[in-house]
Amino acid sequence: MLIRSEAPADLLAIDRLLKKTFPTDAEAKLVMSLRENGHNTLSLVACNDEGKLIGHAMFSPVIVGGQDIGVQGLAPVSVHPDYRKQGIAAQLVREGFEILAEFGYPGCVVLGDPSYYSRFAFQPASTFNLHCKWDVPAEAFMGIELHEGVFSDCEGLVEYSFEFDAL
Repeated sequence: MLIRSEAPADLLAIDRLLKKTFPTDAEAKLVMSLRENGHNTLSLVACNDEGKLIGHAMFSPVIVGGQDIGVQGLAPVSVHPDYRKQGIAAQLVREGFEILAEFGYPGCVVLGDPSYYSRFAFQPASTFNLHCKWDVPAEAFMGIELHEGVFSDCEGLVEYSFEFDAL
């Protein structure tokens, strides 16, 4: 399997993957809107040995406590149903963390299943005195410091790009 940055030739395949992976077109529309509005920091794809796109993960900027400190939001992550339970999403997330850290992005937040995302060392965002605007269980909103101490000087509301409001 190969993990790489998305290329223009991948856009339709990513759109098809998202529509196949999620119950509605909302995530496909989100990804397209983030990309079109320049709110796509990092978009990774996973391809099988034949070159077929089988996974995707996107990172986009968030504002933390009213400050743009370079923290990124992970969403969405998708893997083709025929390739699930093979660690592809995990490889996409870990590769994303490595790239973000290399380029100086200090942290990441995610809204999702705590039992899944805790395996990547995500912690409840409340640990860092952070929260999101959505009415979700506190443990479902999580953060990770890619550079130690990034959340120590900020707290409060984490604001995603406006495109997330359509979800």
